[in-house]
Amino acid sequence: MTEDDVVDKELLTIGAFASRARLSAKALRLYDRLGLLTPAYVDEVSGYRYYRAEQAEHARLVALLRQLDMPLARIADVVEAPGSDAAALLAAYWDGAEARFASQRALADYLRGRLSGRSSEMYGKFVVETAEVPERVVLTETRHVLAPELPVWIPGSLGRLEEGAKQAGGVTGPSFVVYYAEVSMESDGPAEACVPVADEAAARAWAEQQGRATGVKVRVEPPRRLAYVRIAKAQVAHPQILAAFEAVEAWIAEQGLSHDGPCREVYFADWDAAGPEDAVCDVAFPVR
Repeated sequence: MTEDDVVDKELLTIGAFASRARLSAKALRLYDRLGLLTPAYVDEVSGYRYYRAEQAEHARLVALLRQLDMPLARIADVVEAPGSDAAALLAAYWDGAEARFASQRALADYLRGRLSGRSSEMYGKFVVETAEVPERVVLTETRHVLAPELPVWIPGSLGRLEEGAKQAGGVTGPSFVVYYAEVSMESDGPAEACVPVADEAAARAWAEQQGRATGVKVRVEPPRRLAYVRIAKAQVAHPQILAAFEAVEAWIAEQGLSHDGPCREVYFADWDAAGPEDAVCDVAFPVR
């Protein structure tokens, strides 16, 4: 392609096209480098980029999607999809973004309470109790998970273990999840899902059938004295649940007790049937 061909096809220089698209030349070079907007022609000798006038709408769309903080790979999917599919992809992305914003808003409210010295006020909403829990045989599954993954992993893991419990004499108590290290947006635990069962030998046989790759094991949970608060389904979400954990920890310190194992969540109700205000979970720490 010669320079005359460029003129004949009325291609625009990057400067002229940037003005037409109301973008900077720097932005256009970035879009080219990322594969989001390829010039119609690049001179092999000079390296100059040329664009068609009809590419301006594509360029503006990329710029607008970037203003939504959409990842570059998602932008590529949207701009390459036909109209209705592109709209569906955008809607799906924004639904996820709004869920993230809601979670971040709740976290900001929680942190404001802590930073303003209202922690004791938040903790006062919780009633801490203690319970003696006997020794139990439990089917377990341990995973490294981040906080956003918990709503999927916990019910999935407990569901798998409860199916195994049917072959081990049945479930003998509430299921629970033990956190051996912090689980957050950046820290992945690990966490251990546990289902108490009646028959240890049958449980071990079932676990062996699952194979090591599944992470399913059997162990004996020693007797525990638990300090706990009972929370509603709506409070299980992050970061609301953090205040419950901290309330128990504050109570333990006030009582002069010490920790006797990692913290846990004990699920004693039918999650699917429960409403937002129904009690479903105990946030607990073993103490001595």
